[in-house]
Amino acid sequence: MGVFYEYYRAADRTAATVQSEHSREIADPSRGVPEFDVVVAKWIDPEVVLGQLVAFAGHVDYRLGLAETVVLYPPPEGAPRSDEEWDALPEDSPYLEGLGIMELSAKARDMLAGVDDARLPMLAEQWAAIEEFSHFTDDDDGYMLSLTKDLVGLARRARENDQLLYCWFSL
Repeated sequence: MGVFYEYYRAADRTAATVQSEHSREIADPSRGVPEFDVVVAKWIDPEVVLGQLVAFAGHVDYRLGLAETVVLYPPPEGAPRSDEEWDALPEDSPYLEGLGIMELSAKARDMLAGVDDARLPMLAEQWAAIEEFSHFTDDDDGYMLSLTKDLVGLARRARENDQLLYCWFSL
């Protein structure tokens, strides 16, 4: 199975969290889910795996928290604070469903957006060599380069439109 991550851009937090329980990849106007500019990236979590791409892109050392994410959904201010509160949650509580939305910092967006096109193949090679990808076979099909280009392109479009990047995930 695995965790599914979808990176997208939005005008603000309100727009980013519309119909939070629905995939960003599939627009569904009947449910109020707008169309997003999205990159689907299974297993590419924002803190560790994407964080390392951001570090390579920005020529900085990787550290946990480099992407500076903020949890938007489920809302942290409503999260249960005790075992009793967790036990009292209804079955359909967003805190139990394994869905979430995080906002990435403008700094992370800009580090990705600032990558020169000529660096993209080398950047994809660097990223493909991280420990988290060691269980995958060789990238003969060019997936890592394609994914790197897609994420950098998304960051560029977000910056050009004065938007931030967001990550929707489902466990």
